[in-house]
Amino acid sequence: MESANQDINLNSPNKGLLSDAMTDVPVDSAAAARTSAPEGLTLAEEEELRSELAKVEEEIGTLRQVLAAKERHCGELKRKLGLTPLDGLKQNLSKSWHDVQVSNAYVKTSEKLGEWNDKVTQSDFYKKTQETLSQAGQKTSAALSNVGSAISRKLGDMRAHPFSHSFSSYSIRHSISMPAMRNSATFKSFEDRVGTIKTSIRANGLSDM
Repeated sequence: MESANQDINLNSPNKGLLSDAMTDVPVDSAAAARTSAPEGLTLAEEEELRSELAKVEEEIGTLRQVLAAKERHCGELKRKLGLTPLDGLKQNLSKSWHDVQVSNAYVKTSEKLGEWNDKVTQSDFYKKTQETLSQAGQKTSAALSNVGSAISRKLGDMRAHPFSHSFSSYSIRHSISMPAMRNSATFKSFEDRVGTIKTSIRANGLSDM
């Protein structure tokens, strides 16, 4: 590109004039970088604001460097104390939760919930529901208590008289079944056979004598 420009300049009848004119114009870097002053500000005010802006930007850079150095120092202290990133996370979460609790939004929400709770607990519907549930609980407890008492009494009676019921039932069955058994044909046939055997034994014994 530079050689092409040189060829053009060499062939031009006005060669050297453009370059000389450009070198003669003074260049103000500050003026070139500076835009026109905002409406309502004088040049002096603009210069003052730009100077203040430069100072603030310089302070921000310094603070960033200080913060980075502090973070490195903090990391070294944590490493020496044996603190892990998880411990740091827990601390950050705890601090964040504390900040939430003390925030105005959280406090207002807690107060609003407390007001709603008071309104609900003081309403007639809530009181009637509580009374109904309480009565149902009392009735259920009484019924369970009665059942438990009845079971306990029954077990006590069984421990005090373990054989009375079985003995009485056996006596009743025995008294009912014996007369009927004696009057049956089977029982009479059995008695006749036993009598015959006894007679035979006695007869054989007398003949041997």
